[in-house]
Amino acid sequence: MRAFTQHQGIVAPLDLANVDTDMIIPKQFLKSIKRTGFGKNLFDELRYQDEGQPDQDCTGRPLREDFVLNLPQFANASVLLARRNFGCGSSREHAPWALDDYGFRVVIAPSFADIFFNNCFKNGLLPIQLSEEQVEQLFQEVNQASGYSLSIDLEEQVVVTPSGSRFSFDVDAFRKHCLLNGLDDIGLTLQDQDAIKSYEAERQQSAPWLFANKG
Repeated sequence: MRAFTQHQGIVAPLDLANVDTDMIIPKQFLKSIKRTGFGKNLFDELRYQDEGQPDQDCTGRPLREDFVLNLPQFANASVLLARRNFGCGSSREHAPWALDDYGFRVVIAPSFADIFFNNCFKNGLLPIQLSEEQVEQLFQEVNQASGYSLSIDLEEQVVVTPSGSRFSFDVDAFRKHCLLNGLDDIGLTLQDQDAIKSYEAERQQSAPWLFANKG
């Protein structure tokens, strides 16, 4: 998993509340568990006029020209700004996979669905919860300036606007440690691989019958 320390990126304003995981990545794309290749279908029903299908070439599909990610000024956005209850609905891990594969590193909203929030940290994506007033200020500013970008410092737990305004955010200490060091569940386990190997060697000596059928 990619570590997250600091990031500066263009903000894409998705002015919608209650964005569910089916809106983030529709159900027909859930067959794959590769974690990659979902970016082209992120917000598929909002981005395209037709219904997308798995493994489809999206280059010729008709776009909804008024959708935020289809506007040229947000083509390289890596910070997503949204309204309350982002990531609600079914608990599909494909949602943060799609956001990450598209190029987003941060999602900012007043509130998140719990399972989506947890899944973000496990996949190198930083969800930041700010107040309704702070999010509204960011929406107003991003809509008034082309190329509006934010700086995010996870160590300091602060979002910095182009004008210098600083918004602090909370993050669980364990999740922060994992994200700063690029540790998902597998990475955490591998930190103890020497102890695991030592235990397995001891068990082979103390209970060899458990390993009798292994090559």
